[in-house]
Amino acid sequence: MDMNQYLSMFIDESNDHLQSLNESMMGLEANPDDLSIVQVIFRSAHTLKGMAATMGFEDLASLTHQMENVLDLVRNNKLRMQDFIFDTLFKSLDALESMVEDITAGGEGKADVSVIVTSLQAIVRGEVPTAAGAATEVTAAAQKTGDAPVFLDEFQYSVLQQSLQEGHQVLYVDVAIRQDCQLKAVRAYMVFDLLERSGEVVKSFPSVQDIEQEKFDYGFSLYYITQKDASEIQSMILNLSEIDKVTALALDQETLEQMVQDMAAATVEAPVQEAAAPAAAPAAAPVREEAIKAAAAKTVAAPSRTIRVDIERLDVLMNLFSELLIDRVRLEQLATEVQNSDLTETVEHMGRVSGDLQNIVMKLRMVPVDTVFNRFPRMVRDLAKSLDKKIDLIVTGAETELDRTVIDEIGDPLVHLLRNAVDHGVEGVQERIAAGKPETGTINLRAFHSGNHVFIEIEEDGAGINPQKILKSAVKKGILTQDQAAGYSDDEAIQLLFSPGFSTAEVISDVSGRGVGLDVVKSKITSLGGNVVVYSTFGKGTNFSVQLPLTLSIIAAMLVRLGSEKYAIPLSSIVETGIVKKTQIRTIHSNKMIEFRNGHIPLLSLSKFFSVPDFDESTEEETEIVVVRKGERLVALAVQDFIGQNEIVIKNLGKYLPEVQGISGATILGDGQVALIIDPNAFIK
Repeated sequence: MDMNQYLSMFIDESNDHLQSLNESMMGLEANPDDLSIVQVIFRSAHTLKGMAATMGFEDLASLTHQMENVLDLVRNNKLRMQDFIFDTLFKSLDALESMVEDITAGGEGKADVSVIVTSLQAIVRGEVPTAAGAATEVTAAAQKTGDAPVFLDEFQYSVLQQSLQEGHQVLYVDVAIRQDCQLKAVRAYMVFDLLERSGEVVKSFPSVQDIEQEKFDYGFSLYYITQKDASEIQSMILNLSEIDKVTALALDQETLEQMVQDMAAATVEAPVQEAAAPAAAPAAAPVREEAIKAAAAKTVAAPSRTIRVDIERLDVLMNLFSELLIDRVRLEQLATEVQNSDLTETVEHMGRVSGDLQNIVMKLRMVPVDTVFNRFPRMVRDLAKSLDKKIDLIVTGAETELDRTVIDEIGDPLVHLLRNAVDHGVEGVQERIAAGKPETGTINLRAFHSGNHVFIEIEEDGAGINPQKILKSAVKKGILTQDQAAGYSDDEAIQLLFSPGFSTAEVISDVSGRGVGLDVVKSKITSLGGNVVVYSTFGKGTNFSVQLPLTLSIIAAMLVRLGSEKYAIPLSSIVETGIVKKTQIRTIHSNKMIEFRNGHIPLLSLSKFFSVPDFDESTEEETEIVVVRKGERLVALAVQDFIGQNEIVIKNLGKYLPEVQGISGATILGDGQVALIIDPNAFIK
């Protein structure tokens, strides 16, 4: 029997079950005595085991079977859940996810999970280690295996990928300090200090904190972003005294990916050793009772009323409908010209039907943001535990829908913002108590519709942002001069967080503080036609608000004329349209400005920007303008005529055309003409 035809179904359903297991485990950790959640977890694990065995993935089925043995004891009241058991089960889920990822990539889903299996079997036998025993076990394992390679998490890997795409050098650096060195932590500090002057250290092993406390054996490794060559960095470090050996390897996209995969394979057992960490660790991110019940109810089997459709088929459907929309507009124009009542009536009916069809096609492409949000509770739980913080993540609006193309791109920016909220935003337990706050911090992750946009907000009740500290750091890093900083308002100062290389972290950690992240977030969201703004009250908390378009395929736009050419401006960026007289235009420092709502905004000439040969607004007594917005900034664009509002289909300019400044794509109008779509963000700096 050929199982290949069922492989894609197996992968999809396995991912669904693993996500359900993660959510239910989070609920059980918050309420360990709720056996109904254990039943839900057991059923999901049992189903996954059966599917894996049927498909011939024995390693996956075997590990799931060992998990079943533990869960069976719990649901029959023969075993009580403890921190070590939770950690081991979570690491088991991580291993299962790695196996499924390997199968997705064409592998056989094999992995060395002997250490995980040993831990699960020990739990079944009742040999749950104490905190001291676990610590001894970890130490012994470290001595046996020596230094582990630098293992990247999802956030750090995405930062390195983004840096390579932007033309930076990504290096893997391995440093060995001489064995006779008396102050190895000081030498290590000198290496880090030297590197920080020429770039950013993204991840090191051992961690920065361990190196500072001399908890390392004369060597450490790190991933490093810089503009310098590997040989130059290697020479710089070797020039420091008491450095024995330095290896600096330049990575490209392919090498980075392969290196990370090799390290992941080499350290499969490491998560389990970490799982044996002290059982006395702080409780992880709590989950509210409603979330627990929702997670349990969500996993209960129900009659399926859905089918899986390949996203490529939906893309083809969207392209076909786009062509139909273009023909519809052309027919409407012809019917107006011919003035035939029967033709007009038929075209009007076709317009109504195609409008309904458009709504259905758009809804088919819409995906709940839950597909992105559902991985965050587990991430926040692990992060809070590693930072010794107590954090409650509250997710609302997860049913809010976005176009699939936007969903695929928004995950990494949200990971950046959430990690920033956990590390920089929410204070430690002692700091919160001293400030008169509950010891458990709260992060609200919410999504909601507003007009033609979806807003995603990440709000926490942490320490807030000190604008003066930001300005001081910006001056120190050379982003601003002292005179410029003096003229900045508090709101303007807070927006400096999105400057490249900016960080206010006093202590650099493995989570953040390297100055890489928020600028990447802003550039990614801007590329999707969205915007991100930060609001903060010092001492009370911070809110990052991300604005995104509902779809990137069909948009409402204002059509304008410039000489013989037509352009489309997205309605979502337009504040208003109007007419200004020549006498109302002022020149300030060689820049044209107009008065707008008790202020002045720049006036830009589109005809000059695009070198339109047959129109020049400077010869006219009155000029039509379109006021567009990017965040809080406004600019007026001078045009010749307004044609009207229309729904347009976005087409890219093709792979043969380079990226054209000020143009985000093109569309075909009803008369067959091509109109370029203006990108308002390009005109507002």
